[in-house]
Amino acid sequence: MTLLRARLLLATAGVCAALGGFWLAHQLDRESPRLASGTWLPQAKTVADFQLLDVSGRPFTRQDLGGAPTLVFFGFTHCPDVCPTTLLKLAQVRKRAALAGLRVLFISVDPQRDTPAVLGMYVHAFDPSFQGLSGEPQVLAALAANFGVAFNRVDLPGGDYTMDHSAVVFLLDARGCIAAIFTPPLDVGALTADLRRAAPYLKAAGPT
Repeated sequence: MTLLRARLLLATAGVCAALGGFWLAHQLDRESPRLASGTWLPQAKTVADFQLLDVSGRPFTRQDLGGAPTLVFFGFTHCPDVCPTTLLKLAQVRKRAALAGLRVLFISVDPQRDTPAVLGMYVHAFDPSFQGLSGEPQVLAALAANFGVAFNRVDLPGGDYTMDHSAVVFLLDARGCIAAIFTPPLDVGALTADLRRAAPYLKAAGPT
């Protein structure tokens, strides 16, 4: 092998290595959108099986999460500030993001007061497309734990009570798996931009 040929082979190998590195970085970037206001999970998390009731009193299960991206928020209808503020922002985000099929799902942590009918009137006041879920306390507790949401009943003077709860918004992909997490304070503009960036990564692909 001549010295010139050896140099050519080394140069070619260097170019191939550089192109391979560029391709790998491009692939990784494609698989992980850069979010400004949230955290994209390295691997989407499967939601455990559950059965709750929607605002019409019909069963709603994990299978119903599939088919379109979903924003999920846990709260309760008697919440004085965090819940209405968050749902108002999510209503704005849903309109601005213009993400095909995007759903917003409000899951109650207060099933004692949040019946399907109560939930329906509450969530539809923010957006007629919003869906609400309630059901058996143990099912809600297990689902909240699966999402990593903490909540606790706090008794108040006079026999009333309120609920302390996490104020995290979850983004589910079209398979119904948790793809990203957004923590407060939520910014409508930043969240809207993040959803647009994430849109190509939210399509259904493979089993849930």
